[in-house]
Amino acid sequence: MTDLQKQEKKTFKLNKSLLWVGVLALILFLYMVFVFFAPNIQKTTDDKAYLRIPDNSTFENVIDSLEHNSNVRTVFTFRQASKLFRYGKKIRPGRYELKNGMTNFELVRKLRSGNQTPVRLTFNNIRTKEQLAKRLSNQLMADSVQIINLLNDTAFLSVYNLNPNNSVSIFIPDTYEVFWDMDAKEIFDRMMKEYNKFWTDERKKKAEAIPLTPTEVIILASIVEEETNGKSERPVVAGLYINRLQKGIALQADPTVKFAVGDFGLKRILIEHVLKISPYNTYRNTGLPPGPIRVASANGIDAVLNYSHHDYVFMCAKETLNGEHNFAVTYAEHQVNAGKYQRALNERKIFK
Repeated sequence: MTDLQKQEKKTFKLNKSLLWVGVLALILFLYMVFVFFAPNIQKTTDDKAYLRIPDNSTFENVIDSLEHNSNVRTVFTFRQASKLFRYGKKIRPGRYELKNGMTNFELVRKLRSGNQTPVRLTFNNIRTKEQLAKRLSNQLMADSVQIINLLNDTAFLSVYNLNPNNSVSIFIPDTYEVFWDMDAKEIFDRMMKEYNKFWTDERKKKAEAIPLTPTEVIILASIVEEETNGKSERPVVAGLYINRLQKGIALQADPTVKFAVGDFGLKRILIEHVLKISPYNTYRNTGLPPGPIRVASANGIDAVLNYSHHDYVFMCAKETLNGEHNFAVTYAEHQVNAGKYQRALNERKIFK
């Protein structure tokens, strides 16, 4: 073999090696493109999908959550992308939206930055602390037990000038944009902020004119809301109870008795119920109870602040049993209304 032939052979081998290096480099490049930029989120429905990462989660916890998420094509490529972007050293808790067609690059970047999607927190028609805690925990990371504990923690509540009896008064039903990973204390901080925003100077002046404190207005609003479903009737009911408060007459509000005995389904208030010993029983105690008997709405609060001015001091459910009431100025008028209601209950065989 001549020197020229030897040189050509070496050149061929070198070119062949370079070709293989190029092919391997191309394969590696294409693989990296696939790992980083190929869509890894494929939604099968139009419903929004989320990845929820609780506090103190590890990288493997995130992987486990993704493996159980039907919208993720492959966890393997996400794991590779995470290693290359060094995601895993600091896991940020939160609720992250998984958008259709999202790549591992987009997902890892979102998780690393903690760019979570806000939650539209809503709650309404709440009667008890347990219901409130459950409704909140169903939408947030905070545990219901933690929320309940704070609602009953005298020392904690004192910071907000609250106590276990009136702790729900700062929760005004609405829709709030919050982050999913807020803890129980952060919920209180946010609700107190919204509470202070709600109580404008105008509302405070109206409360002073009654005169009631904001907390007392909320307590009365909770009774008014339990008493009637009709929003148009609420200012009238509120005016009646304010008349009683100003005259020193016991409220004798049936909803407070239901709250005291723990049975909101009562249709008839019997002697055994009226005799229940409880600070919430407004048949036995004059004035307002020590706290709300439900989470009062903004509408209920404004119904008290803008109560109807009249002379009514008696009310009774209408004989139509449609949730409306008959109002009276005198006890004699009230007796007539009560008789109609009792007969309606008897006709329908409602005895308790």
